[in-house]
Amino acid sequence: MPYNFPEEEKKILQFWDDNKIFEKLRKKNKGKKPWSFLDGPITANNPMGVHHAWGRTYKDLLQRYKAMQGFDERYQNGFDCQGLWVEVEVEKELGFKNKKDIEAYGIGKFVQKCKERVLKYAGIQTAQSVRLGQWMDWENSYYTMSDENNYAIWHFLKKCWKDGYLYKGRDSVAWCPRCGTAISQHEILTEEYKEIVHDSIYFALPIVGSKDEFLLVWTTTPWTLPANIAVAVDEKIDYALIENEKGKFWVAKDLAEKIFKGSGKITKTVKGKKLVGLKYDFAFDDLPKVKEVAQKNPQTFHTVVATDDRLMPINIEDGTGLVHTAVSAGQEDFQLGKKLGLPLIDVIGEDAVYLDGLGIFSGKNAKQDPKVILDYLTGEDVKGASWVFEILPYKHKYPTCWRCKTELVWRVVDEWYISMEKLRKPLEEIVKKVNWIPAFGKERELDWLKNMHDWLISKKRYWGLALPIFECQNCKNFEVIGSKEELKKRAVEGWEEFAAMPNAGEPRLAGDGNSPHRPWVDAVKIKCKKCKKLVSRIKDVGNPWLDAGIVPFSTMKYFSSKPYWKKWFPIQVVAESFPGQFKNWFYSLLVMSAVLEDAEPVKTIFGYASVLDEKGEEMHKSKGNAIVFDEAVEKIGADPMRWLYARHNPAENLNFGYAAAEEIKRKLLTLYNVYTFFGTYVKLKDFPKDQEINPVNILDKWIVSKMDHLIGTVEFALEKYDIAKAVLNIEDFFINDLSLWYVRRSRKRFHEESTKRQVAIETFYYVLINTAKIIAPIMPFFAEAMYQQLKVKGMAESVHLQPWPKKEDQGQTDLDLEQKMDEVRNIVTLALAQRALNGVKVRQPLASLKIKSQKSKIKGAVDLLELIKEEVNVKEVLFDDKIKKEIELDRRLTPELKEEGMIRDIIRQLQDFRKEQGLKPEDKIFAWLSGPNDLNALLVKNKDLLAKEIRAKEIFIGDAGKEDVPEKGLKVENDLLLIKIKKI
Repeated sequence: MPYNFPEEEKKILQFWDDNKIFEKLRKKNKGKKPWSFLDGPITANNPMGVHHAWGRTYKDLLQRYKAMQGFDERYQNGFDCQGLWVEVEVEKELGFKNKKDIEAYGIGKFVQKCKERVLKYAGIQTAQSVRLGQWMDWENSYYTMSDENNYAIWHFLKKCWKDGYLYKGRDSVAWCPRCGTAISQHEILTEEYKEIVHDSIYFALPIVGSKDEFLLVWTTTPWTLPANIAVAVDEKIDYALIENEKGKFWVAKDLAEKIFKGSGKITKTVKGKKLVGLKYDFAFDDLPKVKEVAQKNPQTFHTVVATDDRLMPINIEDGTGLVHTAVSAGQEDFQLGKKLGLPLIDVIGEDAVYLDGLGIFSGKNAKQDPKVILDYLTGEDVKGASWVFEILPYKHKYPTCWRCKTELVWRVVDEWYISMEKLRKPLEEIVKKVNWIPAFGKERELDWLKNMHDWLISKKRYWGLALPIFECQNCKNFEVIGSKEELKKRAVEGWEEFAAMPNAGEPRLAGDGNSPHRPWVDAVKIKCKKCKKLVSRIKDVGNPWLDAGIVPFSTMKYFSSKPYWKKWFPIQVVAESFPGQFKNWFYSLLVMSAVLEDAEPVKTIFGYASVLDEKGEEMHKSKGNAIVFDEAVEKIGADPMRWLYARHNPAENLNFGYAAAEEIKRKLLTLYNVYTFFGTYVKLKDFPKDQEINPVNILDKWIVSKMDHLIGTVEFALEKYDIAKAVLNIEDFFINDLSLWYVRRSRKRFHEESTKRQVAIETFYYVLINTAKIIAPIMPFFAEAMYQQLKVKGMAESVHLQPWPKKEDQGQTDLDLEQKMDEVRNIVTLALAQRALNGVKVRQPLASLKIKSQKSKIKGAVDLLELIKEEVNVKEVLFDDKIKKEIELDRRLTPELKEEGMIRDIIRQLQDFRKEQGLKPEDKIFAWLSGPNDLNALLVKNKDLLAKEIRAKEIFIGDAGKEDVPEKGLKVENDLLLIKIKKI
């Protein structure tokens, strides 16, 4: 019966639990040299998908490996708790549409619901991780919503404030109108840019003082047109005045043909500099909000301005070369406007609804009603001008909210930032000290640091870090509070309310009083140090990557026990999926460590790509191609999943599907069949009493060398975090070396009752027990099952309590022998291919095999040549430099060779018949063989060989027998041989 991975894994889980194996492992290594691993927190928001299992496989694999080496470890799992991940899901549960619904429901009640969801899914993910085989101190997981974590970030932010990094800035930011908050540059990942078709518009702006000349401008965001302040041109670009039946239009000369398609003629050409200063009218000039800005800024309103290439580069590949500049509705627009002193018109609120003062547009949603602007421009025009030149659908990549997938807009708002100006260089030096896997990680991180803006850390939301910034509304001075103790000391109002214990039944991790979240912490007021007025905390919460970036400090007693922290800092390795983490977790780890310690927080950052479906497409519930972890682990088992992940190149996306998983299971069943073969032919009483070996047989020497070599190779790869190489080497070993060569070439020795058999057993046992050890970190369940079948008295209770095998323990590596065996196997492969090409069965003996190579290392090596003779089934191996090809088979068949081939074919068919009848290898039989006289005579001649090969106590030849036992007719050449067998 094939090995049932899911069912056997459950038995092993019970064994570990019943015998407290993990606890014993920790006790065994306690106090030894530490190896520090930090778990990047998984978001406790939904059950795990198969993609989560990739990273958790790496994490568990590395920790198990280091535990076998005897290192002391912390085994602390992490749960990410705060932010939009959780908020959006709770909003869905409660049927909320926007922030107004949350505030009507009550911020406190909403935050409690978020906490409840986190704790619920933390429990589910814990159970799933246990099922994967991950060993962690699950009772002591850290939660980023904990008081400890939040107050640690307060400390970090206060230091940023003291060092001059923290500031309040007004800028144009990407904004999610559904979530009602800014989306930082860090959060807009490449995968959040979706291919979307929008209506683009070419619109004509009449130039003031010219009856028939227009500026032709293009935009893909018509909703921003009421915010238009200026049109930007490049002073160095050539612009042409194109005349056609519609009028005269200024465009970049190089774009004229693309826009007009030969329907117009150039009447004038100038450099962009000549257009600067021109004034124009637009369709929205009579709107009260627009008119007010125009009256206050007559010099700059609706003016052609010169761009700054560093802020708003103008290309001549798309558009018209004249750029619509809406200072309040675009990041580049804002930066250019800021430099040139341009005014701005705020046109939308936080939900993307047009503000009051915009006439018919007020109250309408800019993104949900995308046609409202176009309908206005193409409708009755009170000024009598034709604003629209052309409206075209335009497919482009447009950013969406990473959490709710709503299309983003841009707004100019006040937010809080950490300046990168002084931090950039120290961060770059820290990045260079870290070992990045894959190696391109370093360049990606450095590129990000080089080009990133200041870190936007504020969110206008509810469930998250309460930013400890107290801004005085009277004098605008602000302070940062760095700890709970400081808050208590500075409090002049609300401390008792905040410090009061929460209501019974409300979710609460360790800590006194309420957690430092909205709305409870907002009860506390302090006194402004400058003007002495009462000051409240700002309402913003923090960017959630602050939560995860602080964990090298918050989880390792940085504030309560520096000796303990120094024991575990810096961390040896972290492992997370890299597509977004260069901007997020990796970045926040580095920044926070740079500020607090001016040191790298981790020695190695191990990144891996994304899990896609089997077609290479992103997995999504909405597409119906997402695979939840529970389904996969019950269908294929944890170990095949772990092996699939561990053998994959982490730099490349992994296409996960059940077909791929079945292929992995097929490979792993090879190893199962190998140790099942051992168990079939070797009884417990024959197991070696110790693991000392002294191989004599050439195959034994070779497999021991390969095993010893493998131990060293795998250890070297794992020390370099080249996990895929380690796993693929093991896989190649147990399939190609152990199964397809050693076991197959050694089968006969296990049938023999001799010292040769015992030596083979000792060697085989040594290889299997060490195989169990080296696969233990990767396939902990299968390794345990294998070990329990091999364990003898005096051995450790579990394979996971065994030490990692040491290469030097045996010192059996023989590279010369390995090279010779490689040559043997290569010759065999060539010879068998030649047999197949010429239609000669392997069971048919041949007279000789000739080898051409005079440089062969195996000339004169009798035992190795004997292997070739047996495997290729030839009587003699010769060396002949005169043959044309590398090898040459003598395919001439003598009567004797032909008879031997017939006997081998009969033996094979008899062995197949034994299997069909469900007989075990050790079962003895009686056999009856009856055929034509010539065939019977051949059988009599080879009776002893037949009896030995088919394990028959007696063979009756020429007698069909009268026993009522299974029988079968075998085709031998052109004859029919009737056979019967009976188990004794």
